[in-house]
Amino acid sequence: MDRSDVSALIRHLALQNASRFGGRTSPGVVSGHLIARRPDLSSSIKDVMPLVARICDEVNSMTLEQIRAELEHLGEAPPVVTQRPPPAELELPLNPSLPGHVLRFAPNPDGPLTLGNARPALLCDFFSKKYDGKLILRFEDTSPSVKPPLPEAYDWIVEDLAWLGINIDETYYQSDRLELYYARAEQLMALGGAYVCLCDREGFKSYAMRKEACPHRVQTPDQNARLWSDMMSGKLKAGRSVVRVKTDMSHPNPAIRDWPALRIDDAPHPRVGSRYRVWPLYNWSAAIDDHEMGITHIIRAKEHLTNEIRQSYVFKHFDWKLPTTVTIGRVKLEGSMLSKSRIMAGLRDGSYLGVDDPRVGTLRSLRRRGILPEVIRDAILDLGAKPVEATLKWDNLYSANRTKVDRFTRRFFFVPHPVTLIVGGVPAIDRVTVPNHPDNKKLGERVIQVQARGGKVLLWISSDDLSDLSSGDPIRLMGLFNVRLDKKERAEATADFVSVPASVSSENLKKVIQWVPEHSAVPTEVLMPDAAWIQGMSEPELSRQTEGDLVQLIRFGFARLERIRESKVSAVFAHR
Repeated sequence: MDRSDVSALIRHLALQNASRFGGRTSPGVVSGHLIARRPDLSSSIKDVMPLVARICDEVNSMTLEQIRAELEHLGEAPPVVTQRPPPAELELPLNPSLPGHVLRFAPNPDGPLTLGNARPALLCDFFSKKYDGKLILRFEDTSPSVKPPLPEAYDWIVEDLAWLGINIDETYYQSDRLELYYARAEQLMALGGAYVCLCDREGFKSYAMRKEACPHRVQTPDQNARLWSDMMSGKLKAGRSVVRVKTDMSHPNPAIRDWPALRIDDAPHPRVGSRYRVWPLYNWSAAIDDHEMGITHIIRAKEHLTNEIRQSYVFKHFDWKLPTTVTIGRVKLEGSMLSKSRIMAGLRDGSYLGVDDPRVGTLRSLRRRGILPEVIRDAILDLGAKPVEATLKWDNLYSANRTKVDRFTRRFFFVPHPVTLIVGGVPAIDRVTVPNHPDNKKLGERVIQVQARGGKVLLWISSDDLSDLSSGDPIRLMGLFNVRLDKKERAEATADFVSVPASVSSENLKKVIQWVPEHSAVPTEVLMPDAAWIQGMSEPELSRQTEGDLVQLIRFGFARLERIRESKVSAVFAHR
C-alpha cells in the first residue's frame, strides 16, 4: 500500500464531504467513501482508520472557504468502483463416487435465519449455479419438543432465501418423511446394524465411557422388531427406549459410540400434529435424506465434524456412497446476537422487539435496516469456504452498502429533538427549491413551502445544533437563508434574517444546519441500532415517498422508510 497515495485520496474525500456539509466531516463517512474507491483496502481498513481520523481533524480545523479553495484546486475525487472484482475463485472438490453437483441447505425452522446461516446458504447457491447443479431446501423439523418448529419460521426462511437471491430447485419437509425413516430403521435392525436400547441415558453413558457394549446390543433382529413395535404402538413410553446405530464402542470419541437414531416424543408437531410418536434424531434423518436426495456435496460448519462421523456409519452399514464434505467456520457479526436460541429466548422474555430487532443479526433485521442483499452476498463470498471463524464488522457492511446506495438515494431534511426557531425580519418568501441529491441531477428537485407572516418564519431545528450555538452566532439554514442567532432557550430560539446564502462568505458562518417549516412538518421517528427511538420532524415531502425506500436524512444518516401515514413517518436507521 502506497501510504502517500492513500493519504492524498483520504484528504480529497474528507474535503469533498466537508464542503457539502458545512465544513465538517467524520472518519466513518470518509472511510466509506475510501473503500468505495479502493475496495482493496477493505481488509486493512482498521490499520488505515488512524490516518483517516487525523486527516478529518485537519480538515475540520479549516474554514469552509479554505476547504472549498483547496477542493477547487484538486477537482472532483475519483469515482466509486462500480464494477466489483469477482470473489476469489471458489471450487468444490471432486466427488469421485457421485457425479454432478447436488447441494442442500437444511435449516431447522425453530427461529429466523441469521447472518451465520447465510454463509452455508450462499455458498450452496454459488456452487449450484457455478456447476449448473441443483440446490435443495430441506426443513429439518423432526424435534417436536427439544427444538420445536415455529409455524411462521418456514415462511421466514423461504422469504429470506428469496431476498438473498438464492434459487431453490426442490423443497422437502422432514416431518413429511417419517415413513421413510421408519423403513430404513427396520431395514438396518434386520441387517444387525442397529438395535432398540432400553438403558436410561446415564446407564448407557456408563457403558460407553467404559467402552463396553450395553446388554441390548446383542439382541436378535426378531427381538429388536418386537421392541420396535412396542415403541410404535405406545407400549413403551417416552424416555424408555431409543434405536441406536452400531458403531465402534472403542472409538476415541465417546459421542460416536452407538449413537441414538430414533426416540419417542409425544409432543404434537405444528405440521403433522400427533400422527407420529417416534421421531428421528438429526443424524439419522440427515444421513437417510442425503442418500435419498442424491446429495453430492455438503457444506457444513466445523462443529458438525462429530455428526459427520456419526452419519458415516449409516452409509457404511448400507454400503452407500458418501457425499463430499466442505467444512466452513462460523460467522460472527460484531456486536450483534446471532444465536437463534438466545434470540428466541430474548423474544419470549421481552428483551427484543421481534425477529427483526436491530440488535440481532437476523437477515430480517438486516433487511429492515436497508442493508442490500448483494452486500451480504459479497461479504460472505469474500470469506470463501474455509474452516476458520470470521467476524464481519458493521463498518465494512456500512461502507459497502453506502457505496451501492449513495448516488441513487434522495436526500431529505430531518430534525431530531426539535426546537422552535423564530426568524424575524424575513423578506417576502413562500418557497425554496432544493436538489434531491448534491451530485446526481437525475434525481431532480423538490419544493419546500415556507410560510412567512409579518416578516416572521417559524421553523424546527435540532436542539443538538442549538446547543452548539451562542447568541450572535451567524448560521446558515441549508438552501434557505442566513440568520444571526438572537436568543435561545430550552425549547425555543429567535434569530434575525441576514441574507440569502450567496451574499455571505462561508468562512463567516458558525454552522450550516438543516431545518423544516413548522406549519407543515411531519412527525418522524427513527429506530436506532440500539433499539431506541429518536423523535423528530421532517419536511412534508418525506411523507410522499414509498414505504421501503432508502433515503438519506441530511446530516443524520441513511434510513429505510418503514411506515408512512399522513400524520407520522416511521423509519429504521441504516448507517451514516
